[in-house]
Amino acid sequence: MTEKARKLKSVDSRSVRSRVSPEEWEMRCELAAAYQLAAQFRWTDLIFTHFTARVPGSEHILINPYGLMFDEITASSIVKIDHEGNVIDDITGLGVNYAGFVIHGCVHEARPEINCVIHTHTRAGVAVSVQKHGLLPLSQHALRTYGMLTYHDYEGIALELDERERMAADLGKTSKAMILRNHGLLTLGDSVSEAFELMYYLDTACQIQIDALAGGRVEAGLIDEQTARKGFEQFQGPGGAEVNKAWDALLRMLDRKGVNYRS
Repeated sequence: MTEKARKLKSVDSRSVRSRVSPEEWEMRCELAAAYQLAAQFRWTDLIFTHFTARVPGSEHILINPYGLMFDEITASSIVKIDHEGNVIDDITGLGVNYAGFVIHGCVHEARPEINCVIHTHTRAGVAVSVQKHGLLPLSQHALRTYGMLTYHDYEGIALELDERERMAADLGKTSKAMILRNHGLLTLGDSVSEAFELMYYLDTACQIQIDALAGGRVEAGLIDEQTARKGFEQFQGPGGAEVNKAWDALLRMLDRKGVNYRS
């Protein structure tokens, strides 16, 4: 076992919990749950993607330590950074993925009302991101983000700060879902649960599209504009997405599996 592995194994979560606010600790638990659920849903790309959450009442951002698998992440191991990417609190000593800061810092700065951003590189999400027509209205799942989905063209690995202005402009002021061309998917939420639920629908819609196109002759299966818009609006209304009910059920699943994300 490496020195860093030994250090992580010996971490006492009480040391982190005692020095952060109750609101921050709750957000850490929610974000850690999202990482653990992503491992369950196979949204991981080794260690090379990232979810973030805003620390309530501040400009600080919570993000995964750069080197842990998603199923290793707990509330205590999550790193806190400022709006310039400087590490504020990190018990792991691993630091953060700079590309993650570039993408997520951009979104949190451009959209201060947003509290969580989820970014994935799933095979289906990347596959749809390279298709010229983007996400098609082929399924009910695709309608969840139909009226809000935006696109950002690929500019290389997200290491250049000047890309942030263009990314923010492409995202816009109201969208909570974006396809990064040749790269992957991005969802935003007022809460961790909303961002996670939107990613579930967006990624599943991409999987459905790849499967459908592989079968050929899907032209007749496209949902017409009027119906697609209706479906999107229904998701926004009462009884539509049911975000909190789904999230509570997912947390119960983690508890049944014995996943200690709250430590």
